[in-house]
Amino acid sequence: MLQQICQLAREAGAAIMAVYQDEQPLKVEHKMDDSPVTAADIAAHKIIKAGLMRIAPDIPLLSEEDPPVWEERKNWQRYWLVDPLDGTKEFIQRNGEFTVNIALIEDGVPVMGVVYVPVLNVLYAGQGHQAWKETNGQTIPIKVAAAMQPTVVISRSHMDEELKDYLTQLGTHQTLSVGSSLKFCMVAEGKAQLYPRFGPTNIWDTAAGHAVAIAAGAHVTDWEGKTLNYAPRESFLNPGFRVTIF
Repeated sequence: MLQQICQLAREAGAAIMAVYQDEQPLKVEHKMDDSPVTAADIAAHKIIKAGLMRIAPDIPLLSEEDPPVWEERKNWQRYWLVDPLDGTKEFIQRNGEFTVNIALIEDGVPVMGVVYVPVLNVLYAGQGHQAWKETNGQTIPIKVAAAMQPTVVISRSHMDEELKDYLTQLGTHQTLSVGSSLKFCMVAEGKAQLYPRFGPTNIWDTAAGHAVAIAAGAHVTDWEGKTLNYAPRESFLNPGFRVTIF
């Protein structure tokens, strides 16, 4: 099934790129929470929804672009958690750092995840204790790696005072600013050793990257050390968290 999900992510990415490469001015609308949405978000959502219905019609879907009401999802034990276009701000700015995120959640745990980067045609996937990267026709196993001077990956779009204070106290390190769920993948493939997050994120922002990261040997916990959990709850917001190799 994972290979089918990888192909589905690529199909959604192709639809995103059709909008991205269109020379017409990009039409941006805003949702109730003031987050931006484009035709690319909607096109990718429709492709993924139809594909998941075909691949696993018995597994319900929670997508950023069509989240079910609480009463419908409160007893879900197994479900798809999808962000059809993670990094819409990066998409609008045309910096290429946006992804397609598809995760399978079982009992609150992201047991399978795919993160596809359409501009680079690079795909990250993770399941169980195996994670890999598909690029230039090659499949490369990935895992976390230590470094003499750790690299801390941070959000390109969200820098708050709490994060600034944390980085000041961290000691010797270098930082790397990246958009979307690519930050999880940077830790997973050993290009970074830490991703701290204090600002708000939604569960669809993190689940697929979380799955890839833990399959590569990383740990994803809140600031009290508890594993980030995706069991159904009324709010879609995550607590602050960190992704680390230790």
